Amino acid sequence: MSAEAAHHDHGHGHEGGASHGSFGGYVTGFVLSVILTAIPFWLVMARPLESGLWTGIIIMAFAAVQIVVHMIYFLHMNTKSEGGWTVLALIFTVTLVVITLTGSLWVMHHMNANMMPMSVEQLRHQP
Repeated sequence: MSAEAAHHDHGHGHEGGASHGSFGGYVTGFVLSVILTAIPFWLVMARPLESGLWTGIIIMAFAAVQIVVHMIYFLHMNTKSEGGWTVLALIFTVTLVVITLTGSLWVMHHMNANMMPMSVEQLRHQP
């Protein structure tokens, strides 16, 4: 077996279905990223919605879409590359992130709910 054939046997070739982005794909990803950043920025600066809750929900939705755009256009993740292992790694990562964020929010909520109230004397001495 030649050195070149051995090189391709270790998964370094293009047989695995991994896509290498084109210039057009990178430009599309960049334009989508700019749009998905500009709209939430405008929502915060112009305040077209009176509800802060809805503004936050819309910003989170744009963030989720932007994550998908980055994974597709810049990280080239799809179900065909590396035999689907990238998708399995993504699912594992998303699971860990959800557990971490949910746990952090739960702890912060309960610490806030169980915090001792301050006396008037303590409030006067705060900066």
